[in-house]
Amino acid sequence: MHPLRIAPAPGQESVWDYPRPPRLEATHRHLQVICNGISLAETCRGQRVLETSHPPVYYFPPEDIHQQYLVAMPQRSFCEWKGLATYYTIVIGEHRVVNAAWCYPQPTPPFAALRNHIAFYPQEMQACWVDGELVQPQPGNFYGGWITMDIVGPFKGEPGTGGW
Repeated sequence: MHPLRIAPAPGQESVWDYPRPPRLEATHRHLQVICNGISLAETCRGQRVLETSHPPVYYFPPEDIHQQYLVAMPQRSFCEWKGLATYYTIVIGEHRVVNAAWCYPQPTPPFAALRNHIAFYPQEMQACWVDGELVQPQPGNFYGGWITMDIVGPFKGEPGTGGW
């Protein structure tokens, strides 16, 4: 199946214009993650990964995250582009969100700027924000992309996209 690219309006980006292999770029947008009423992470010094058919995945520098709420987990996954990922469970009081965040402690050279930066699955958080706009999670339970009004798809993870 070949997806029909949605043409971006002025000021928008199409995920079909993102590269494969993915590209890493710094972003100065105001990013915030809320979990169980706590501002878990907030930065204007993030990184974003852009990959064909996926909305951006935002990574936060470790010093802009309330690390006391993150518990390292044994789960690992491998990305052919970025390397070996490690996962975190978020624990705020009695509230636990298992494997809700991940990072690349030793990323591949093209993604060296991601070292120890942490990304959050928006579907697992109370809210994620980009420049004050509430994020819509990328469809599917595997992906961690953040959809905002300035991003158009269709997006990997939507029904019928398994073969993309």
